[in-house]
Amino acid sequence: MTPQSTPPAAEPPSPLPAGVLVSAPQPQLSVVIITRNEAANILACLDSVAFADEVVVLDNASTDDTAALARAHGARVEVAPDWPGFGPQKNRALALARGRWVLSLDADERISPGLAQEIQTVVRQDPQAVAYELPRLTQFCGQWIRHCGWTPDRVLRLFKRGQARFSDDLVHERVLLNKGQRLFALSTPMLHFSYPTPAHYWRKLETYSQAWAAQRHAQGQRTSMGRAVAAALAAFVRSYVLRRGFLDGAMGFAVCTMQAQAAFGKYFALYCLQRQSNP
Repeated sequence: MTPQSTPPAAEPPSPLPAGVLVSAPQPQLSVVIITRNEAANILACLDSVAFADEVVVLDNASTDDTAALARAHGARVEVAPDWPGFGPQKNRALALARGRWVLSLDADERISPGLAQEIQTVVRQDPQAVAYELPRLTQFCGQWIRHCGWTPDRVLRLFKRGQARFSDDLVHERVLLNKGQRLFALSTPMLHFSYPTPAHYWRKLETYSQAWAAQRHAQGQRTSMGRAVAAALAAFVRSYVLRRGFLDGAMGFAVCTMQAQAAFGKYFALYCLQRQSNP
């Protein structure tokens, strides 16, 4: 009997020449999010951008489970122990992104299904346009606010990487496009769950007022108590009357009143800094 021959073993693939690196394909869309103690928001935010190729979370040393929850969800998480302000922190997050397009979000924002489709269409078609504004609809204590100057609220959040950066403002930062670039707009709203309770508004008011006052004080700006009062009155009239906040009912009145308090608060904070430096 003739013994059955054993087929030769397959040769292993040849190794790549020394010095040759295989790089992963560049992500098409990166989502960047800055966080601090956002455990209550981060999972819903990440769920809404599950269509992205890459999600980068830059956490400011949260004392809750924000970073762990984001990692478990599949996001790439980096931790920054210091806080340079909103604009500089968002530029740090932007520098971590690898995608051709970047979508910048806050943890209390959600991309609605319709908006997700619009974004995917833009990214897939890769048009000549380099930046898009997103309309934003904000909820206050369980009610969507459609007036008071809150709607339409267009924010520039989607842009090609390398074509824009954030301003260095400590608060109320904005996206700065490269010179000569046109701005386009998407149509489906992004959802903003910024103020589920009045306490959330008060906390943001304090943070923003102090940061705004510190920045203006460093720039040498001066104010007076009369300016603070005038700013509050003007803010209420503008939002409640001119921007028809009364159409949002009781919550509209509350929003407009709080906007007046915010206007007074930031100028009052600046006034106090001014007095402290010139006793």
